[in-house]
Amino acid sequence: MIVVTDVHKRYQTDHGPGPWVLKGVNLTIPRNVNVGLVGGNGAGKSTLLRIMGGVDQPNKGRVQRTCRVSWPMGYGGGLQGSLSGRQNAKFVCRIHGHTLHADLQDRLQYIHDFAQLGESFDEPVKTYSSGMKSRLQFALSLAIEFDVYISDEVTAAGDAAFTKKAAAAFKGLANKAGLIMVSHGEGTLKQFCQSGIWLNQGQAHWFPNIDDALVAYKESLPQ
Repeated sequence: MIVVTDVHKRYQTDHGPGPWVLKGVNLTIPRNVNVGLVGGNGAGKSTLLRIMGGVDQPNKGRVQRTCRVSWPMGYGGGLQGSLSGRQNAKFVCRIHGHTLHADLQDRLQYIHDFAQLGESFDEPVKTYSSGMKSRLQFALSLAIEFDVYISDEVTAAGDAAFTKKAAAAFKGLANKAGLIMVSHGEGTLKQFCQSGIWLNQGQAHWFPNIDDALVAYKESLPQ
C-alpha cells in the first residue's frame, strides 16, 4: 500500500519558487491494483510518480510505503554517468541483495538483453541517449522484485519491438505485483489499468474504474 498525505510540490526557478504543481494530494493506493494517472500536460503526473517512487521529495506532506516500490521505469536519472551500464546494473543489484555470483550474472544478462544496448552496455552511461538510459532503467526495475512498479511513458523509450516487449513485461507483472503508470496512450491505460487517478489543478481524484478517470479528464478539456 502507498499512502500519500497532504503532498505539496513546487520547483525552484531562476526567479524564485515556481507555482505549486501539487497542492495537498491525498491518496491511498492498495497493493496489487494497476493504476493509471491521467491529466493534462503540466498537471503533475510525472512529479507525483517520482515522489511515490522516492526519487523526488515533496515540499510538504509525506508518502508512506508499506511495500517495495520501484523507481519510475523510464526515469533516466539516478545513473552514474562515468560508470558503464553493466557497472551501474551490478551496483543496483548488489544494493538489493543479489550478491551471489550466479544470481548476479543471470540478472546482468537479463538486463543486457532486455535493454537492447548491445556493446554499449559496457560503455559509460554518459554516452547514452535518453532512450538508452530509459531502457536501462526499465530493465533494471524488472530485474529486481518489487511489489509495485512505477512506469512513466516507458513504451516511448524504444522502437516497435521494444514497445511490444515492454507490453509483454507488464502483462507478466499483472498477477504478482501492482503497477502505477503514466501514458499518453488511452489504449495503453485501458489495457493495463483497472483504476485511475485524475490530476487537475494540483489535486488528485481517485476512480476505481480507469474509464471513469478518462471521462473526467476529457470533460475537463476546453470545448
